[in-house]
Parts: sequence; C-alpha cells; structure tokens
Amino acid sequence: MRSWFEASKIYFDKRVLAILFLGFSSGLPLLLVYGTLSYWLGVEGVSLATIGFFSLARLPYTFKFLWAPLIDQLRLPLFAKLIGHRRSWALLSQACLMASIVGLGHSSPAETPEITALFAVLVAFFSATQDILIDAYRIELLKDDEQGAGAAMYVNGYRLGMLIAGAVAIGLSDWVSWPLVYTLMGGLIAIGMITILLNREPENLAAQAQKQERDQHCEELIQKGKARWLASLIANINIAVIHPFKDFMTRAGWLWILVFIVLYKMGEAMLGAMANPFYYQIGFSGTEIASVTKVFGLAATIIGGMIGGIVVYRYGVMRALLYCGVVQMLSTLLFAIQAEVGHNIPMLMVAISGENVTAGMATTAFVAYLSSQCNTAYTATQYALLSSFMAIPRDMFAALSGILAEMVGWTWFFIACSTIAAPALILLVWMIKRYDQSNENPA
Repeated sequence: MRSWFEASKIYFDKRVLAILFLGFSSGLPLLLVYGTLSYWLGVEGVSLATIGFFSLARLPYTFKFLWAPLIDQLRLPLFAKLIGHRRSWALLSQACLMASIVGLGHSSPAETPEITALFAVLVAFFSATQDILIDAYRIELLKDDEQGAGAAMYVNGYRLGMLIAGAVAIGLSDWVSWPLVYTLMGGLIAIGMITILLNREPENLAAQAQKQERDQHCEELIQKGKARWLASLIANINIAVIHPFKDFMTRAGWLWILVFIVLYKMGEAMLGAMANPFYYQIGFSGTEIASVTKVFGLAATIIGGMIGGIVVYRYGVMRALLYCGVVQMLSTLLFAIQAEVGHNIPMLMVAISGENVTAGMATTAFVAYLSSQCNTAYTATQYALLSSFMAIPRDMFAALSGILAEMVGWTWFFIACSTIAAPALILLVWMIKRYDQSNENPA
C-alpha cells in the first residue's frame, strides 16, 4: 500500500495538473446561465416570472447524454487526423462556447429577452458538450489508479471556475458594463483551449476496435443488399447508441449501480438546497454568510477534494467511497449542532469547514467511481448517462427538502440529511461483497 506522501505526488504529474485547468474551463460557464445571469436580469428589471423561466436554459446539462453518442463516434473531418478525435471536438465546443458567452453578454435582456434566452441556451448546450469531451478526455488520459487524483483536480478546478463566474463576475459588474463582464468570462475559456493544445490525444485502443467492428458491420449490411448510406446509418446507430447501453446492462449488478448513484449524494443535495435559508433564519447576515461560506467553504472543499484523491489513490475507489461517505454522513450532524447553538460564527466556521471538507472528499471519490464504470470504448456516452443519474438527487429530491424542514424543524432536518445517507452506504457494502467490484475501467 502506498504511503500518503507517495500518493500525494500524483498531483504534480503534468497530465493531472492539466485536468485542473480543464475543470476550470468546465465550471466557468455554469453560473453565467444560472446565478450570475439571474442577478443581471434582476438588475435590468426583468420580472421574477421571466427570470424563473430562464432556469430552463440549463436543460442541456441534464440531457447531454442524448448527443454524447454522436460525439463518441463521429470524427471531425481533417481536424481529427491533425490533433485527434477528443481534442478536435473539445476545441470546437470551446470556440462555440466562447462566442456564445460573448453573444449572451451583448444581448439586451430588458428589450429582447428572447435573444438573451437563445444565447443562454447556446451557452448551456456548448458548455454541456464541452463537459462531455472533458470527462471523456480525463478518463482516457489517466490510468485507473490516477482517476481519483484526476477527479480531485477536476472538481477543484470546476469550483474555481464557478467562483470566477459567480462572485468575481458580479463584483466586476459594479465597475464595468455587463457586455464587458461576459466578454472577459468568455475569454477565460481560452485557458481550456490552451490546455487541450498543450496535451496529447489519449490513446484509446478500445474505441479503435469499435470503429473496426462498425466498419465490418457496415460492409456486411451492404453485402446483404442495403444501400451504403443506410448500412452506414444502421452500423453507426448500433455502435453509438445500442452498444454503450447494452454494454452497461450486461455487467453484474448494473441496476444496483444506478440505484447507488442516485442515493449516494442525496443527503448532501438536500442539505445544500436548504443551507442558505437556514443561515438566514437563525440570524446570520448576508455579509457573514458570504464571508464564511465563500472563504472557508471554498478552501475546505478544495482541501477535501485533494484528500479524497489521495484516499482513492491509496485505498482504491470502492473503499474510498465507503470511507468518504461515512465521514460526510457524520459531518452533516454539525449542522444539527449549529441549529441548536443558533447564531454563532465560530460554530458556523466549524460546520461549514467540516461539511465541505468531507463533501469534497466524497465528491472526488464519487466522480472517480463514475469514471471507473465507463468502458473506454464508449466513454463519453456512458459517463454522460451516469452523470445524468447523479443529477437526480439535486433536481428532484432536493425539491422536497423545504417541505421536510418545515415539518420537523432544522435540527431534525439535518439529522434526517445525515441518516438518509445510510442506505447508500449499506448498499455499497453489499455491492462490494456481492459483486467484488474492481477499481479498473471495464474496458
């Protein structure tokens, strides 16, 4: 077993460092069509009803698995041969994303909200497409035992990108115009583009084998009398859509894997949805909330992510999931103590730091686990599907958190958030014993 010092050296690998910058490029656009955009719309005097409808612009993030098969299999003419399949698609999505962000910033939400909405959807679409490529690139670039460190760097870079697009962008708006703010944010996507250009195309033997199988299937259909265009279409659909799902469903315990993915982050999602209302109701000011959650919260999450990567590298994905899940479940109880203590800034620092460190650890282990479940022949498609399942707690169960908090009060609400993590951990222990899951990619 590697020592903690030996495990920590993985973060200085050039490939792992590259994931940090790609994570930044991936996290930057999200708030530009969410919190920051909502703030801008409010400043422009857009009605609350209209602002609410703008949240629909984020739908491409939820449904990105629909076009992931196309990106997995379709090679861009000329560019794929010059710089590789993954890198060519990544650069194309980033160039379109940059242009869309600038276009969004130069729209006029007060006068033509429909144009602003169109650009917001485009930003979300190209951002989700970039996510598909970066996830696949990360998984294929790193070895199996490096996925935890890669996940940690990706998560930390993602959160830094969100910080820049959120707090920094809103702060800049007090000094410069919104078109300039969004132009500057769009320009920062160049960080991801430069990172892609400075790193190599990952070798993917499994995908090459699938390409040969597709070509063979196409020739067989032509010999049976199918027109070439129809044979090519059938072969491509078979490889791009049917095979990834069929491959996943043929592995042992695939249904339990999906159930586990839904359950693992449920408690954290419910806590996150009610955190800010909780802070306000027990008497914390906006300044106190912002200073503690932004400074302590971000630092704690980054530290937790790094620790999580080391835990995965040292103990393996499955054991890391269990260890990190247990400490996150216990740390949620700090908020129950906060509810009993009331307005107490030192306790708030402890609660936020403790929860964010363990959340960073669990998120890193979880992303590494999702990565380990992807066959590298269909990396983009399968990861997009699994990450969509990961979003279910955030989008559905978190919506019920307010009802639960009103029914039982804050103290018991946070105890419930902690307890609700137990089924996932029990299921995880059972899966480890029943299926003897490996940390290796299924390729």
